[in-house]
Parts: sequence; structure tokens; C-alpha cells
Amino acid sequence: MGLDLLPQIVQRKFEIAERNHAASILHADFSSEWADLTDMLAAFTLRRSDIMTPGGSQSKISAGIDAFFYERGWQEHDFKIKVEADGITKLSPTHKVDYFKNRIAIETEWNNKDPFFDRDLTTFRLLFELNVISVGVIITRATELQDIFVALGRGASFGNSTTHMGKLIPKLENRASGGCPVLAFGIKSAAYNPNS
Repeated sequence: MGLDLLPQIVQRKFEIAERNHAASILHADFSSEWADLTDMLAAFTLRRSDIMTPGGSQSKISAGIDAFFYERGWQEHDFKIKVEADGITKLSPTHKVDYFKNRIAIETEWNNKDPFFDRDLTTFRLLFELNVISVGVIITRATELQDIFVALGRGASFGNSTTHMGKLIPKLENRASGGCPVLAFGIKSAAYNPNS
């Protein structure tokens, strides 16, 4: 099974969901992008201080993930898609992907409203159908982290209606991403360091 290709430390720190052989495709056909992703996940630590710092426009957790990928040449990418019929524009969606490199799109959804998952999966489906991406990846948090947030007095900031694996997996099971291979990672309590 493709998930067995992931390093043990990644399997320990993250809840993982896969659709349409995404891990095998990444590992076999996009080895450099696979290495970037697995290196980031293996090195990732959820710090208590980052949870306690108010996010503002971007949390320290998302900013740290940004820095890792940008240092490895990934870029935020704004896809402009236009569908016409008889010269009339029927669809003209645009969407920024957090990190894009060599046909791989990665989104980080640390603490957004859960409709962001719908947007991400719809974008993955459309870009896959247009032969622009081969795999979509979502990095979010496992639902179990809520216990840590509550214990730290931050439970209200990370409510049930925000992005976590409990909201994402039903959308994956309902095939919101169509035929696009998708790999999803939810940060588990095993990645948490209460002393940092």
C-alpha cells in the first residue's frame, strides 16, 4: 500500500488519508517533491508557544510551513482558468494554491473555516481534469488536537467548524476531489512539544 512508503516518523506524527494512489504516484514519479514533503513532515514540531500565539492573518504554524517549502523552490501559484462556449465565458475561477511545483499542489489549512476544504478539493479536481496537476496534498490538523487546545485554554479558537481531519475525510469519501489523487495529513498530538 502506498502509505507504507511514508517514513515511520511521518506515520507516527500525522493522521493520513489517501485517494487514488497519491502516495505511490508522488513517490514513483515525483521523487524530488516527495522528498520535500516527507522532509517537512518529518521535521515538523507543533510547539506550545505557536499555539498560544494569536494567529492574526497567518499563524506561526502556517508561516513555518511556508518558509520550508519556499526555501525548496515551491511557490504560491495563482491559477487563472477560463471556460468558454461559443465565445461566451461560462466559468472563470481563479484560485491560489499555497505551494506548487512540478504538477504537485499543496494546501495548508491549519485553522480556517471548513468550507476551505471544499474550495481546495474542487480546485484539485478541476486542475487534475485540465491536466495541470498530478497530485493534490492537504496539510491540516487531526481532530484529536482539540483536547490539547482545550487544556491550553485555546479551545474556542479552534472550534469544530474549523479545518481538521474530521471535516476533511467525509469530503474525500464523497469524492469531492473527483479523480484527482489526494494525500492528506492531519497533525496529531504525537507531533506536539509542550516544552517549546
